[in-house]
Amino acid sequence: MRYVSTRGTAPTLDFAGATLAGLAADGGLYVPDAWPTLSEAEIAALAGRSYAETAAAVMAPFVAGSLSESELRALCDTAYGRFAHDAVTPLVQLDHDQWLLELFHGPTLAFKDVALQLLGLLFERFLNGTTEHLTIIGATSGDTGSAAIDAVAGRAGIDIFMLHPEGRVSEVQRRQMTTVGAPNVHNIAIRGDFDTAQALVKAMFNDAAFAARFRLSAVNSINWARLMAQVVYYFYAAVRLGAPARAVAFSVPTGNFGDVFAGYVAARMGLPVAKLVVATNVNDILARALTTGDYSSREVVPTATPSMDIQVSSNFERLLYDLGGRDGAALAAQMRGFEAERAMRLSNAQAEGAAGLLVGERVDPDAMAMAMRHACERHGQVIDPHTAIALAAARRHLAPDVPMVTLATAHPAKFGDAVERATGVRPSLPARVGDLFEREERCVTLDATYAAVSAHVAAHAVPRG
Repeated sequence: MRYVSTRGTAPTLDFAGATLAGLAADGGLYVPDAWPTLSEAEIAALAGRSYAETAAAVMAPFVAGSLSESELRALCDTAYGRFAHDAVTPLVQLDHDQWLLELFHGPTLAFKDVALQLLGLLFERFLNGTTEHLTIIGATSGDTGSAAIDAVAGRAGIDIFMLHPEGRVSEVQRRQMTTVGAPNVHNIAIRGDFDTAQALVKAMFNDAAFAARFRLSAVNSINWARLMAQVVYYFYAAVRLGAPARAVAFSVPTGNFGDVFAGYVAARMGLPVAKLVVATNVNDILARALTTGDYSSREVVPTATPSMDIQVSSNFERLLYDLGGRDGAALAAQMRGFEAERAMRLSNAQAEGAAGLLVGERVDPDAMAMAMRHACERHGQVIDPHTAIALAAARRHLAPDVPMVTLATAHPAKFGDAVERATGVRPSLPARVGDLFEREERCVTLDATYAAVSAHVAAHAVPRG
């Protein structure tokens, strides 16, 4: 399998190269040069398989040439052996046609663990036997940071620098990052929002002189390997609800568009996905883009769903590239226009291509709180605010005889204050992270400027040999 950049001029890489690179050299994002497909018989054969077995089968085409099937299976067994539920991503039934897909049984209680536990092992595998030292730089709106840090903490040959917006993540999210004592972990709070943090990360990758000094890589969903791992749970859930014999719909709480794009990839691979509901909070750039074709950035509004407080969704570029005929030059020009004006219109091909599968839905704070109360009072399920956004959106798009799966992306205890306000129930942290508030924190706070952040990284990173 070969990987190409959405902007058309970066070198074509194999899976190992794309994983270690993260962001493409031309500022684009890596995608497979063609989508692999699974036949109905191959999808049906996933029934009854464990999560690790399913993962190895779904991801095998993407890693071809870099990992053998046995190597991939061993990595999956290790990655998913750390999850607290044997099903890894279990389904919970709400009523006759609605389900929750619980993605928070990993070590940091969020869906990011599903991908990042594997990504940490992939980094280690591809660095093994080399003298390379990897400098991972990432930005987080909450859950990516803790999941990535857990995945690489203490691993040889890797340093991780994680930026988060000061005061705009929950206390549990912050502490899950800042209480990790491994010397290769560097937490940076920036005086700004997530979009600024994400822009600073991209700027370091795009600074040729800086990138030449360090072997940079990414753990955000700009890294293709992360998205690849997220494709698996769409197959795992859909097969258990009758696929490929019937289609299944999914509602996804959305910020950076990575989780939704994984569902799009599953559909391109042959999974019968009836609909992908792209559920946003009031920071609704994606809902507007999919509804009206208007992809224009506005000021970020802080909400009780900080992982969705985003107005520039990096992975949307992958969708626009695929729907726009995979024309890298055209997309590069389109993205340059957006980066200059903070606004653009989707082309007819992009808008019409998205309309067949994706539907945008904006959910305001009142509807979010009502969804939390509904889940608790009607179904006995305590859910976090992000999941509630998706559940509220899902209930607007139910269809007869089509199972609707809402992705439950975080354990409710990560957002205890918001859950308690809406439901009167204070969720408890699982025992495995119960001492979180007793651990010492380590973090630096920096101005949200390229000079300040790049200087800090340079002072603590290991240069190329």
